Amino acid sequence: MVYLLIIVAVVAMVYLPQFWVQRVMARYHREPESNFPGTGGEFARHLLARLGLDGVDVERTDAGDHYDPQARCVRLTPDKFDGKTLTSITVAAHECGHAMQHAADEPMFQLRSRLAMASIWATRLGSMMLFAAPLLGLATRAPSPVLISLAGGFLVLGFGVLVQFVTLPVEIDASFGKAMPILEAGYLHPDQVPAARDILRAAAWTYVAASLASLLNFWRWLAVLRR
Repeated sequence: MVYLLIIVAVVAMVYLPQFWVQRVMARYHREPESNFPGTGGEFARHLLARLGLDGVDVERTDAGDHYDPQARCVRLTPDKFDGKTLTSITVAAHECGHAMQHAADEPMFQLRSRLAMASIWATRLGSMMLFAAPLLGLATRAPSPVLISLAGGFLVLGFGVLVQFVTLPVEIDASFGKAMPILEAGYLHPDQVPAARDILRAAAWTYVAASLASLLNFWRWLAVLRR
C-alpha cells in the first residue's frame, strides 16, 4: 500500500506540473499586447543585437522553443515566433538568456552542453550493453549479467537523470538571472511583470517535471533489476 501511494505521489508530481504549465502558458498567449511593437521572433533579434550577439540566429521550429548551442541559434515555435503575446515575448527573452550564458561561457551551461552531447553516446552504449548483457556475462565471466544490465541501465536512464538535474539550474538562471531583469528594464508594464514571472516559473517547472519523470523511470528500472 505504501509503495502504491509513493508511485501515485510521484506520478502526480510529474503530470500535475505539466497541466499547470500548459494553463499558464495558454492564459497569457491569447491576445496580443498593445505595448509590444514586434513579434517574439523580432524581439529575440532585437535583444541579441542589443547584447552584441549578432552571430546568433533566430529561426522558426516545430521542435519546441530552445537555444541550439551547436548552431548558435534561438529557435521559437511558429506561435511564439509570430506572436505578440506576453508568452511569446517572455519565452523569446528566456531563450536569449541561454545565448547570453553561452556567450559568457558560464560553467553550468557548458557542463550541461557537454553532458547532453555525452548522453547521446551513453544511450547508445547502454542500449548495446542491455542487449548483449547475457553474452557479455558469459564472455567476461562476470559474477552476474545483472551487473552489466545495471551499468547499461545507468547509461540509458541514470545519465538522463543527471542531465535533467544539471539542466534545471541552467534554466532557472536563464529565466530569472537573465530574462527577467531584461524584461523589467523597460519592456514590460508594471502590471505585466507578475504574469511574466508566472510564465518563467512555469517554464522552469517543465524541467522539474522532466527531472522527476527521469528519476521515476530510473527507479522503476532499478526495481525491475532487484527482482
